[in-house]
Order: sequence, then structure tokens, then C-alpha cells
Amino acid sequence: MPDRDATPRRRGQGELEALVLSALRTAPGPVSAQWVQRACGGDLAYTTVLTILSRLLAKGAVARQREGRAYLWRPTVDVAGLAALRMRRVLDGQADREAVLTSFVSALSPGDERLLRDLLGAEDPAQGPAEDREE
Repeated sequence: MPDRDATPRRRGQGELEALVLSALRTAPGPVSAQWVQRACGGDLAYTTVLTILSRLLAKGAVARQREGRAYLWRPTVDVAGLAALRMRRVLDGQADREAVLTSFVSALSPGDERLLRDLLGAEDPAQGPAEDREE
């Protein structure tokens, strides 16, 4: 019987995206996919790194610039920003935004709900105090 603990655990897409994004955030500037592969520990195939970078590009989480025949990559968001982009994409895919947001908020822990209320009540310098804004 094979040893199940010897089999490497398969990482989820979100986990790989966070790993690649974290590696990019430690980079000294725009870097190659090869650099990212090494920074991730070298256990990811080069093609996997390219796939993850392409997915992150489509989500707006990274930017790339042409350097000869290759691209150099840089992050445009942090890991929290990536999670926010995912949440926004899910919300944008739903017809009844109010129902989705209501369900989301009702499922939050009391601490998270309080944090969200505090964030929503905070002043946005671009819009002025919350009580002055029109809904």
C-alpha cells in the first residue's frame, strides 16, 4: 500500500496565485518568469508559472513589459488585493448583487461584520465624510 504522506499535496489555483504574487512582491523590480519560478522554490514547472502569471495578468494583479523576446513581470496588487479582485469577480458574475452582498454580510463573524461596518463608515478622502455622501 503506498504511503499517502509521501505524495505531495496538490495546491489549489488560488494558493499558487498567492505564492507567485508573493514572490513577485519580493522582487527587486520587474522580473522574468524564470526568476519567479526560482523564487517559488523551483518545484513549479516553468509552464505552470507562465499559466499563473497569465491568469494574474487577466485579473489585473500583475503587469508585464516586453524585454527582448520575453516579458518581465511586476505585481500591481498585494495578496489581499488579489483576494479582493476574486471577490469582486464573483460579485460581478451575479445578477442579484443585493442578495449576494446580504448573504455575505449575514455569514460574517461578529468581528468581521464590525470591521466591515467600520470600514464602510470611514471617511473616503475622495468623497468627503460619510454623512455628506448621497446614496
